[in-house]
Amino acid sequence: MPASSDLLIDGFGRIREIVHHVVDGLGPEELATRLDGGANSITWLVWHLTRIQDDHVADAAGSDQVWTAEGWSERFELPFRPSATGYGHSSRDVAAVSGVSAELLAGYHDAVHDRTVAYLGTLEDKDFERVVDDSWTPSVTLGVRLMSVISDDLQHVGQAAFIRGALERG
Repeated sequence: MPASSDLLIDGFGRIREIVHHVVDGLGPEELATRLDGGANSITWLVWHLTRIQDDHVADAAGSDQVWTAEGWSERFELPFRPSATGYGHSSRDVAAVSGVSAELLAGYHDAVHDRTVAYLGTLEDKDFERVVDDSWTPSVTLGVRLMSVISDDLQHVGQAAFIRGALERG
């Protein structure tokens, strides 16, 4: 496997580790806690970062999303269309992502992580130069898209870890 794939697998693996640390041992009420009325919850942050990874990797791979293909959208029972990823969500939408267990959040994330790692294992270094979005200047390559997903996921899981820390201190 090319070194590029190994590095990306390591990056996505770090996200997975933090997701598990953040949700482990918390109940649905704690996971849905918002530090103020406009803040995101751990539940929403982990769901959203996983939805973005699922959406973007599936698009790049030309495959179905784990969310819909494996029935996760039905298990979560959220009041959104199955295509929703959380992008552009309002405070009311964030509040609607509640009543979700740590096991459900971690399970969905693990399923997406496994699909991501399997896809990355099929890539060669030259694949990372393929343009996946030409609506930007410069055009977005597969390598840039995957790094963008890692960056976004790390920011959101860091926010979730901050909330967990606040809950533990409070």
